[in-house]
Amino acid sequence: MLKVLKAGLFTTIQDQGRFGLLNKGVPVAGYMDTYSASKVNALLENQPDAAVMEITMTGPSLQFDQDTYICLGGADIPASLNNGQVDRYKVTKIKKGDILTFGKLQRGFRGYLAVKNGFQTPVVLGSRSFFIPVTPKDHLKKGDTVAYTKVSHFDPKVSELKVDSFLGENVLYVTQGPEYELLDDKQLEVLFSKAFTVSNENNRMAYQLEEKLPGHAISMLTSATLPGTVQLTPSGKLIVLMKDGQTTGGYPRILQLSDEAISLMAQKKYGDKVRFKLRKP
Repeated sequence: MLKVLKAGLFTTIQDQGRFGLLNKGVPVAGYMDTYSASKVNALLENQPDAAVMEITMTGPSLQFDQDTYICLGGADIPASLNNGQVDRYKVTKIKKGDILTFGKLQRGFRGYLAVKNGFQTPVVLGSRSFFIPVTPKDHLKKGDTVAYTKVSHFDPKVSELKVDSFLGENVLYVTQGPEYELLDDKQLEVLFSKAFTVSNENNRMAYQLEEKLPGHAISMLTSATLPGTVQLTPSGKLIVLMKDGQTTGGYPRILQLSDEAISLMAQKKYGDKVRFKLRKP
């Protein structure tokens, strides 16, 4: 078991997510930043859907009760193993009793901790991902334990990656949403010419942006939404749905973020700037 000695701001267990349940109102959930999570799993030669720990801004303190191997990635949050530095995107051996701690966030917003063979939380509706009310927990707290398998020896094919950092990028590539054609010229000009600031209303469900487009009076039926759907409210506010976002909505769906853009958005925090760029079919 992995024991949580100190809880971070919002630390969860996530895998690729739950699929095929949107029509029942169950969000996909899963890794917010699939790009980074897939890299740490690949270095450990885990299955692509292996569960990892998603660490938001402030990291926890963790104690391991058996040998394993780990890999860190995503946000630049300095980490120490028994007071020795742990590099990101590098396979690190863990011994029984080792304690992993995290320092102050440097860049990005969400970090990822993978263990060999993945974390073994219960599978609920086909996924280990935390999501209330589907799972008993929405995040880890002090004293919680998380199961993982003992691995005393592992010889990785590749033990370290030099990953091109995207944490400082701010361009979100998007495609047209179902109601894109309803935007007028002024709205389109603002949408693609200005930078938008992440508001303090941001979490795994959705990101709201501070700057607004000209408002609208479009009336539409509640329709299906996906992670990465960008909605436009009547007042002109932009809402970017994320992995825990609702499965239907009544606002115009003007844009759809690419998978890469969802990962990039997941690494943004309050005050960060983003720009939209339309990707041609």
